[in-house]
Amino acid sequence: MKLHIRHTTDYRYTEPLRYALQTLRLTPASGPAQTVDFWSLGAPQTLFAQLDAFGNAIHSYTFVGEAGDNVRWSLVNAAGQVQTLGVAEFTDAPGLPRPELYLRESLLARPHPRLRDFGRRFVSPPAPGKTTELHELLALCAGVSGAVSYKKNSTNVTTTALQAFDLGAGVCQDQAHVLVAVCRSLGIPARYVSGYFYAANEPDLASHAWADVCLDVAGRRWASLDVTHRCLTDERHVRLAMGLDYNACAPIKGVRHGGGEESMTVSITIEPVLS
Repeated sequence: MKLHIRHTTDYRYTEPLRYALQTLRLTPASGPAQTVDFWSLGAPQTLFAQLDAFGNAIHSYTFVGEAGDNVRWSLVNAAGQVQTLGVAEFTDAPGLPRPELYLRESLLARPHPRLRDFGRRFVSPPAPGKTTELHELLALCAGVSGAVSYKKNSTNVTTTALQAFDLGAGVCQDQAHVLVAVCRSLGIPARYVSGYFYAANEPDLASHAWADVCLDVAGRRWASLDVTHRCLTDERHVRLAMGLDYNACAPIKGVRHGGGEESMTVSITIEPVLS
């Protein structure tokens, strides 16, 4: 499937902005699951590109206001076309971190004994040198979806996996965090993935999140699971970034000085491209 994506982030300020440093993780990369036909980024200042520790493409810019400036508005645009391939099982490229990195706990997806006990209902902890069974992970994916039901505005970007699990509700970010934390609690490497999801009747899920779970550590083999839809990822999914949790994958992250109160409006449109 070919998808055209437009992602606009509009910032408004009640007072003049004096300084801002922003880092963007808004550039998808070609890989086993997708081919990026073209992509562009627009920002208020010159963008500087690099790769982060997880292999994601990141771009940063700095704004410094001059004396007397009255800048109260900022806009970041990302747009392009991606061909999705429907691949959910894949092997990492040689330059990416070893799977063992994703056993490391993180603020939003920490292992916990209660998450481990929950996970054992569905998945057998892997023995040394053994692989993890995909059918067990799919059962776990469905189990997490049942335990943490999708509910808009029930959490925020600081909600941890354990908090969402105890609440029994969350959004796609929380469901992905719970799956990642359960897998880590069982000794299975797992990572958070940010991206886009195309569904004509689900515009709220255009900005989406899911998880990669390692099937074979030695072979660097992974499977991508979407808890919200209880499935492996498919042609509807576009990968943006991956990391230990949302904090490593936030589409835009930064600091500012001045500006007073900030309001942000995000608009994402995804349309299929007819060949």
